[in-house]
Amino acid sequence: MKEIFEKFFWILKVQFGLDFRRMARSIGGVPRYLADWRNFRNDYNGQLDLRPCLHDWYEEGGSTKDEYFWQDLHVARQIHLRGPGKHVDIGSRIDGFVAHVASFREIEVFDIRPVSTAIPGVRFRQADLTNLSEPHVSCCDSLSCLHALEHFGLGRYGDPVDPRGYITGLANMARMLRSGGVFYLSVPIGKERVEFNAHRVFDPLKLVSLAGENSLLLSAFAWIEPNQALVQSGEPGRDMEGLSKANYALGIFTFTKQ
Repeated sequence: MKEIFEKFFWILKVQFGLDFRRMARSIGGVPRYLADWRNFRNDYNGQLDLRPCLHDWYEEGGSTKDEYFWQDLHVARQIHLRGPGKHVDIGSRIDGFVAHVASFREIEVFDIRPVSTAIPGVRFRQADLTNLSEPHVSCCDSLSCLHALEHFGLGRYGDPVDPRGYITGLANMARMLRSGGVFYLSVPIGKERVEFNAHRVFDPLKLVSLAGENSLLLSAFAWIEPNQALVQSGEPGRDMEGLSKANYALGIFTFTKQ
């Protein structure tokens, strides 16, 4: 029952813009706003317009509990430490991970959706990774795909609907990577299922097996549980076996191309 309510309120908040918690906080903040306005007005003689911001009193200085925050920071730091010759990204957040990497090196980005802004340090290509062109084979020694593979084949971002889209996409990404190159991949993990058309949730052990079929060998594994910091795995096999029975976590896999 709890999961049903959470999905219902997620749909209202994210898809329809109805955030009842924020609305209640903002209504509750009106008396404080009016009191602050009166106190400020008493000591200020210039033009004073009204533009209420009523919920910021309840927020932290920044969001550090979001899984995107931890995965973007973690993988960007790994790339900085490794210093690859050429890094390519597939579908990760432009305003998160890609911006992190572009702050210290060049990055080439492939996404099925357009990006209309020219961004320093970012070379953008609009492309469907389920249909890879030959010039991009073995094109880089470092590759990332963060929180994107789970959407392949679901039609959410304008891609063709294909239940096997993630299989084709992963195979094509493996083809882009040179031998000895490193691939950073993050996806939702837990009890295997598709939540159409939001995303696919992967069994982490099956995903590692599929990666192995594409000459990708697991070299490190970490995960993020909802509202938790990143956990580095000391025993990936055991940890993934437990996580495959969980409802949801974000798995961060590091593979090396054989």
